[in-house]
Amino acid sequence: MTTYAALLRGINVGGNKKVPMADLRTLLTGLGHTGVATYLQSGNAVFTGDHGDETSLAAEITTAVENHFGFTVDVLVRDHAYLEAVRETCPFPAAELEGKQLHVTYLSETPDGSRFADIDQQAFLPEEFRIGDRALYLYAPEGLGRSKLAETLAKPRLSKGLIATTRNWNTVKKLAELTGSAP
Repeated sequence: MTTYAALLRGINVGGNKKVPMADLRTLLTGLGHTGVATYLQSGNAVFTGDHGDETSLAAEITTAVENHFGFTVDVLVRDHAYLEAVRETCPFPAAELEGKQLHVTYLSETPDGSRFADIDQQAFLPEEFRIGDRALYLYAPEGLGRSKLAETLAKPRLSKGLIATTRNWNTVKKLAELTGSAP
């Protein structure tokens, strides 16, 4: 049995794509997963399963959400080992920062570095980003909502062909913890 986190992109934001967490837990349990729990209202679910890989599990959940709620949501599934590695390999001094200052954008695949080559990182200082394994780390000292770099990184030409969903550092840590302590 492996413990995973499902990361649903763009639900319960501004009254759009409403997915009650109780319904999401029921949906995941109905797919045969155990130990199902949700974290916050922003599309974070933890579950244990013994079938499939991350890609097939994400496709299964995407289809189930569409069938149940009537809209499509991008879903990424990551296991505990990956979530812990993202936490441990953070290129920024996470222990010294507030959770709102550090974010991880989980990606469906590691992008080629050339995708970001034309971004003048000096122009955005003190904000910075680094690419990791299927993850983009963003240091935004004033928070994501005020980040000009986050706005630039979110442009379609940079994320074309990728599923991307962002979590603040508090959530990054909590998902690693929850998947590590699940039965």
